[in-house]
Amino acid sequence: MRSCIDRLMAIPHLTATIVREEAEFITNRLETCRIEGLISNDAFLDAGVIQGALEMIANHLDMGVDSGEIRELFDQQLSRAKRLEEKHNGLDSAVEIER
Repeated sequence: MRSCIDRLMAIPHLTATIVREEAEFITNRLETCRIEGLISNDAFLDAGVIQGALEMIANHLDMGVDSGEIRELFDQQLSRAKRLEEKHNGLDSAVEIER
């Protein structure tokens, strides 16, 4: 999850479409990882919060919200992703295995 957010934060001209595509990737990977037993159901449910937050950030981008506020939202999700990785060790690598 952290890798996904890092990747988005590194894009100089971020669009809502790019963020939505990443949110969709996360959604699909989380479901696959849960089905394949790579992550627990708890990890799946906890990580869904980040997917939802990315959708919200995409909506903010569509509305033309200031880039500073968008950055703050990403920083919050990055902190959340770090806490999730501590709680569910291996979550990031499980999601990223398909990249």
